[in-house]
Amino acid sequence: MAKTKDNKANTTESKPGEQIGKTEAGSTTGSPSEPVASTPVTSGGSTGTSNSTAPLASTAIKKRGRTPGRGPKPGKKLRNHLKNVKSKLAKEGVVPLKKGLTLLKSIKRAKFDETVEVHIKLGIDTTSADQMVRGTVPLPYGKGKAVRVIVFCQGDDVNKAKEAGADFAGSDELIKKIQTENWVDFDVALATQSMMGQVSRLGKILGPRNLMPTPKAGTVVPANSDVGAAVKEFKAGKVEYRADKSGNVHAGVGKLSFDEEKLQANVQALVDQVRAAKPSGVKGNYVESISICSSMSPSIRITM
Repeated sequence: MAKTKDNKANTTESKPGEQIGKTEAGSTTGSPSEPVASTPVTSGGSTGTSNSTAPLASTAIKKRGRTPGRGPKPGKKLRNHLKNVKSKLAKEGVVPLKKGLTLLKSIKRAKFDETVEVHIKLGIDTTSADQMVRGTVPLPYGKGKAVRVIVFCQGDDVNKAKEAGADFAGSDELIKKIQTENWVDFDVALATQSMMGQVSRLGKILGPRNLMPTPKAGTVVPANSDVGAAVKEFKAGKVEYRADKSGNVHAGVGKLSFDEEKLQANVQALVDQVRAAKPSGVKGNYVESISICSSMSPSIRITM
């Protein structure tokens, strides 16, 4: 009988391999048939919830048929409107300036006062330094937008600039504020010729924002010139233009609420100035095409 009891005890003992397998599975207690709940482990080895929010979010975006970084598709009403507008403009083709402005006003859809833009394609070689097109032009009726002007000047020029309407005028205190705070709360920066030595230190801040005063843009006031007159010109709506890397000139020339006559005069002034700035090294057709558009409309090809 003793031997029989010993045999039964041996049969109930678990084998070493089986015990190790249970321990590794996490079931040191309870019945072997019970399901084992696995605990998520983070990369640091501690238990917790893994950070899988980003993959899930991108998967959800893909399921909805969207591309990350792009907004939703336009609604059916907007798509039909744009389709009708484009077909209408395609039938008109290239039109005179006056008719183009009339068409531009007729296709207005936005609820805000849109900016009227002019885009000029130039036949220039942008890799050649002597074919860069850049300058300023005073618009007869302004841009319809309040322009914030800062003037870097000293002495009596500070009072002259402020009397002419400059929003900020000064020297060292303004330069220090821009350097320490990256302050660029203005639209146009003017500087007297005597101040350019100090203003040049702001090139890394003002340069990328196209706010650095330069003689080509007319934002450097020469010696013995009237600072107040320069301020008044830019406050009234003097526009700076320059050709980009593709040889295109872009500029705003007013608001869509302007009368057609005023918009026509502003567009004519810009185009005439760009034509007058033709580089001597340009061969062939200088002005290849001119288009106008508003902030939210397709472009209209015009002839001038």
